[in-house]
Amino acid sequence: MGIAERKLEEKQEMHKRILDGARKVFLEKGYEQASMRSIAQEIRYSPGSLYFYFKDKSEIFHELHKEGFRLLLNQLKVLDNVGDPFERLKASGRVFIQFAQENKDYYNLMFIVDEPVKDSLSEGFQIAEEAISYMQEMVKECQQKGKFRDMDTEYFTFLIISVVHGICALFCKHRNSSFIGKTNEELMQNGYESFVALLEKS
Repeated sequence: MGIAERKLEEKQEMHKRILDGARKVFLEKGYEQASMRSIAQEIRYSPGSLYFYFKDKSEIFHELHKEGFRLLLNQLKVLDNVGDPFERLKASGRVFIQFAQENKDYYNLMFIVDEPVKDSLSEGFQIAEEAISYMQEMVKECQQKGKFRDMDTEYFTFLIISVVHGICALFCKHRNSSFIGKTNEELMQNGYESFVALLEKS
């Protein structure tokens, strides 16, 4: 390996290290209380050195945001070869739930950790809108096939995302314990199946 390749690899490793440390800090402290200094302390690095990689904590947060949505979109797009849009829509909900189960840290950063919105057109928010548009297109296809014809496309998409997000958020924030005698897996799986049963009647 040459000098240039080694330097690039070291830079990529440091970039990943910063993001891994920042993910933990944002989840523990919240966006407002997190700082470049606290992120640097987490990875035992000098605060000033972080600025060689990111201009501020907002840029780090948005990078984590994008990573999470890229991962989610890649998993959703595996369903593109499912011909029936309603079957694809149902499967996408299961993918969404599985993503939350397997990537709780990402899910919390993407949907639950609060950050003051500075620029709704930033790349971080654009990729979130891409995920919403992906779901909305499936609803449109379902409507073209005769499902949900009396429903407003955007509002109905919002409803579906809200229900699935609610299931995931209760899991990620450990709020499922109120349902005594039910495991997380039972609640998430059977709760979603109940929602699908309502959709099938629409």
